Formats: sequence, structure tokens, C-alpha cells
Amino acid sequence: MSEKNKKHESLIHYANGPSLEEINDTVEVPTDAGFFKTLLAYSGPGALVAVGYMDPGNWVTSIAGGAQFKYKLLSVILISSLIAMLLQYMAAKLGIVTGRDLAQLTRDRTSKVGGFILWIITELAIMATDIAEIIGSAIALKLLFNIPVLWGVIITAFDVLLLLVLMKLGFRKIEAIVAALIMVILFVFLYEVILARPDMGQMVVGFVPNPQILQNQSMLYISLGIVGATVMPHNLYLHSSISQARKYDREDPKSVHQAVRFSTWDSNIQLTLAFIVNTLLLLLGAALFYGTNSDLGRFVDLFNALQDPKVAGAVASPVLSILFAIALLASGQNSTITGTLSGQIVMEGFVHMKMKLWARRVITRLMSIIPVITFAIIYNGNEAKIESLLTFSQVFLSVALPFSIFPLIKFTSNKELMGEFANNKLIEYIGYFIAVVLTILNIWLIYTTFVPAT
Repeated sequence: MSEKNKKHESLIHYANGPSLEEINDTVEVPTDAGFFKTLLAYSGPGALVAVGYMDPGNWVTSIAGGAQFKYKLLSVILISSLIAMLLQYMAAKLGIVTGRDLAQLTRDRTSKVGGFILWIITELAIMATDIAEIIGSAIALKLLFNIPVLWGVIITAFDVLLLLVLMKLGFRKIEAIVAALIMVILFVFLYEVILARPDMGQMVVGFVPNPQILQNQSMLYISLGIVGATVMPHNLYLHSSISQARKYDREDPKSVHQAVRFSTWDSNIQLTLAFIVNTLLLLLGAALFYGTNSDLGRFVDLFNALQDPKVAGAVASPVLSILFAIALLASGQNSTITGTLSGQIVMEGFVHMKMKLWARRVITRLMSIIPVITFAIIYNGNEAKIESLLTFSQVFLSVALPFSIFPLIKFTSNKELMGEFANNKLIEYIGYFIAVVLTILNIWLIYTTFVPAT
């Protein structure tokens, strides 16, 4: 075997062509079928993207928001979801029209140093996402099987085996499995919120933006955590790549139009489900913990509350707690798939190297486990302390978000790159407005966090 071939067969080699070549252009789609049959063929990538909008990071920030501020932050969840729909539409469109993902285009249009810096920021964002998955899965194992959190964290390192099995099933089957788990999570929380009986009138008012959010640092901190957990940087890279999995005619504008249209439908439907899940989480946190002395409605608190008649009332049951823990474990494992795929896309796009998925998963998970294990040892497995790391990781995601948004808006508004599919001026201005506002809020949050008030 030549040196060139040996290099190609190694764990890492230079990537050429589209990212995730193993799934690119592999799913057949009809050309002249009805709306629902065509939508079904394009459905799938939206589910993989939506997983990131209902991972354990969302759980802790939404529950904490409800526990501390009742229904006031529902408007943040609504606005975040609308922002997510707009950005994911842009990301999918970018991949479908150009045949390149966001990471590849960013690297092609920045300097070597700039591309490297953006790669590091994005990798840290993926690590922050992974931290949330680790903590959620470890706590779920503690709740279900009484496994110490430290050991639960270590066990999560072996989920690479799950990924390998799923990858052998084929991408379409992975999409179906993820969608099924999303429905499990949705129905678990819908059932539990119905039992919790939230105040519907106050809930409706909560969807109206509250100026107090900008005046209260604690409220702003949780709000940015919700934004960071809802609008996630790695999802933009992910969607711009997996939207290319369908076999549409890249040279036919009509076929490209169809791909953009139905990918947008798929994305918006799945993100609407994610919005409902996040709303249910906040409602559950508000119903069970607002006005109590509970420490922000942590996972363990909620697990115990669901079987405590003093909190959940006559509907309290161990079954509710078990359902909650199962949904938490499913959420963490679901996110494992998308986190690994996103990491592969980012590595291939920014540093032009491809790593086998199992090797990528091992490295990413080991790097993410270190801070969680450190916290677990320092705080002797205290779940509340460990979950504080989870909340901080979600705020970091919000800080990293503008570094992905600005290039995305710039590329999708470029007529030379996108042709007739370029953003119109209204969409472009709204996108930049969102990016600027998020950037300003993040700078202000960092300043008020580290500079004492006088």
C-alpha cells in the first residue's frame, strides 16, 4: 500500500468534497408526488436539528426560569424559537443551494488565522453542548438506577458504541429513531403539565415580552441561558450539511426550490415541537417550584416532587418520576448523535481534516468529561453544584452564537453565492438585527457578571 493510501486509511485524513460524504445525496425524494408524500420524504433532518433544542441544557434553563420567575420568561422561549426557525431556514437553504456547509464556506472566505479562531470557538460550543448531555444522562442514571453521578459520567463515555450501532442502520433509520424519541419526550411532559394544572391566563400573558428582563441581571442570565440552549451554534453547521442528504437535482432550479421549501417545512414543524417541549418544561418548573424554597428546580428536585403529594398533589406518583428520568436519558442520548455529526462537520470544514466518527466521538466525549468529573469530585457528587456547570455551559453557547450567525446571514444574503435564493432585504435586516442584539446583550451580561456594581 502506498504512503498516500496509508494516510487515507488512517483515523484522520484531509477531507475533500462535501462533509459527511457517507450520508450526502443518499435519500431518494419524489419529483411530482403530492404535498404530504413529498414532505415525508424530506422529513428527518428537522428532527435531528430539533433534538438540540430540547436537550438537557434546555431542561435546566427552562425549569430554572419557571422556578424563579414563573411565567415571565415564556416570551423568551417564544422569541428564541422564532429566531431558531429563521436561522435554521437559512442554514438548510445555504447547504441545499451551494452544496457546501456553513463551516466550509466560512473557512473558504476567511483568513487562515480567522478560520482557526472560529473553529476553536465552535469546538468549545460543541463541548459545552456535550457537557449538558453528559450531566443530563448521568443524573438520569442516578435517578433510575441510583448510580452515583461520578460513575454515571464515566458510563456516558461508552455511548460511542450506541453511535456505531445506529450509524450502521442507515441515516434514514437514525432520523426515524430520533423523531420517535422526540415524541416520547413531548408526550411525557404534556401529560405531566396537564396534571400540574398551570394558570392558563398567566401563561398567555407570559408570552408577551417583559421589559423587566433587561433590568434584572438574574432574569437576563437565565434568559440568555434559554437563548443559548434554544438557538445553538452547532445546529447551524449541522443543518447546512444534513440538508444535502436528499437526492434532489442540484442543477435544476425547480428541484432546488422544492428542496428548500420542504426542508423549511420539516424544520419548522420539528422546531414547533421543540418550542412546545420547552414551554412545558417552564410551566412544570413554575407549577412545582415557584414561590418555594427549592434550589431552582433541579432535575433531582423535580424527580422527587413528581412523587411527593405535598408538591404534585393527588396525582403524585413514582411512575411520573420514572417517566421524567426516562425522557431525560432519551434526551441526552438523542443529542449524542447530533453532537458527533456536528463535530465532524466543523472539523472537516474549518481545518480540512476528516476523522472517523467513532474516533471523533471518543475525543470529544473525553474532553467534555474532564470538567464534569472535576466538578463531581470537588463537590462530592452534589447534583445542584454539577447542574450549575450545565447552566453556565448554556450561557456560553449564547455567547458563541453570534460567531455563527453573522457568517450565515452574510452568505445567505450574497446574490453571487445564492442567486435567486438569496435573502430578501427584510430577512437580511431582521437577521442582522438579531445578531447585533444578541451580541450586545452578551457583552453586557459578561460585564455585569465580572464587574461589581457600584
